[in-house]
Amino acid sequence: MKREEELGRTPVVVAKNDSAIGIISISDKVKGSSIDAIKELKKLGIKKTVMLTGDNERTAKQVKEQLDLDEYFSELLPDEKLKILKSLKKEGIVAMVGDGVNDAPSLAYADIGISMGLSGTDVANDVSNITLTDDNLEKLAFAVDLSRTTLKNMKQNIHFSVFVVFALLLGVIYGDVFLASGMFVHEASVFIVTLNAMRLMKYKGRLR
Repeated sequence: MKREEELGRTPVVVAKNDSAIGIISISDKVKGSSIDAIKELKKLGIKKTVMLTGDNERTAKQVKEQLDLDEYFSELLPDEKLKILKSLKKEGIVAMVGDGVNDAPSLAYADIGISMGLSGTDVANDVSNITLTDDNLEKLAFAVDLSRTTLKNMKQNIHFSVFVVFALLLGVIYGDVFLASGMFVHEASVFIVTLNAMRLMKYKGRLR
């Protein structure tokens, strides 16, 4: 049994008539999409990836190595997860991804709580800020990328709108802009801002 645990598996004893007749080893299979998701998050500049799990230390270590995570904590109870999350929060903004009842306190406490919609429990979905509608972790990387692009788009639109208003105001003050020309420039600027925002509707992500 020790050897199975060292290989990252959970041994389960099978008994019959109060006598052990064998051992079945169970292990979680890391999805290829999860490995790709971690790589994409790091490309996006996520500084630190940490796994908090209730699994035994050997299993957690194996998953950590497969996913190329920066750090991991194993054999945790819900309150222990929350305690570690509080410590990590001192280093900066923390996002927590989870799907179970045990993750709910940490999801609620994190700066950004993200639940896995398909496999997530109702309580995990309720306390989260974001609910992914797919259990594919690559959607998380896309969500980060899209949110940053949306913020950039908003700043572009705000700066452009302020510039146009300021230019029109100066034009009115110095007598270079009249009602017709002012309305035309204003409506044209609204059209440009709208088109710029609509680009997000077809956004596929910079990592694709």
